[in-house]
Amino acid sequence: MYSGSLADAPAIREPLHAPVAHLVRGGVTEGIHYGSVVVLGTDGEVDFQLGDIEVAFHPRSALKPVQAVAMVRAGLPLDGELLSLAAASHSGEERHLAGTRRILELAGVTEDDLRNVTDLPYDPVVRDTWIREGRPPSRLAQNCSGKHAAMLYTCKLNGWSLDGYLDPGHPLQQAIAEIVEDLTGQRIARVTVDGCGAPLFSVSLNGLARAAARVTTAVPGTPEARVADAMREHAEMASGSGRDVAALMRAVPGLLAKDGFEGVEVAALPDGRAVAVKISDGANRARVPVTAAALVRAGVDPALLTPFAGEPLLGGGEPVGSIRTVRALDPVTEPACA
Repeated sequence: MYSGSLADAPAIREPLHAPVAHLVRGGVTEGIHYGSVVVLGTDGEVDFQLGDIEVAFHPRSALKPVQAVAMVRAGLPLDGELLSLAAASHSGEERHLAGTRRILELAGVTEDDLRNVTDLPYDPVVRDTWIREGRPPSRLAQNCSGKHAAMLYTCKLNGWSLDGYLDPGHPLQQAIAEIVEDLTGQRIARVTVDGCGAPLFSVSLNGLARAAARVTTAVPGTPEARVADAMREHAEMASGSGRDVAALMRAVPGLLAKDGFEGVEVAALPDGRAVAVKISDGANRARVPVTAAALVRAGVDPALLTPFAGEPLLGGGEPVGSIRTVRALDPVTEPACA
């Protein structure tokens, strides 16, 4: 548990985002992505910041590792790929559906007990296959079904009602809110509803980075370490076989990373270095290279992150430009000796 006193909730106001990436076509800046970035050092202090890292924002699915920690603290006995799935925004591949069914089976409940929204699989290839086969949207296919199945399992183990498990006043959600505040080190600014129907807790970008760092630096065997180990060892279960966040965890040894809708990503290393990114317009094309640049700024070998520098811009099918992160995100280099 976090031993320090909780900071006040971050302010709810218009965020003061800054330029984080330029869309350059033919040598001309065609567009600018705004956002905010924070880089924490091994001591948990801010080593670098750009934009507005203390304003209240919605971390979306980037908060799922913290939600999973809360469920493990409440007795959820999952490990390995099923625990990774409990923290997942999965792609709807068959392994994800099978894993979710297994969690429901362990809980002694069925798909009918899920209260997340119905949807088609998140992965476009898998989704297109479903459409061709005439398969309808389902709660199981929706990308948060693993989390919701784990929530039901946690409720069953604690004797909590399954009805209304998404209500912010339900014991499960109260337990999750407590751990969100514990790991971020700050009070929640506001509670609203995420896309899947679960409560969404507003914190700051700095708080999100702190939470990720506390998960990755936890003592082995603790709920935090179990979640981190599960996600790193089964990155495709926490996302999908073709997802950039899984590729990033495979590329950087020991890295825990989680993305979220609307351009959010958080990543942390076992020594406590952590980064968190929010792209104001929600664009993935900026999220990926900005996260990579932030990790370089945190000291990760740039060679490991070359594949995440951004997709080229095409003109007539040929590369004519690129997404370029702003110079402020360039790594600091030591001046040459005189």
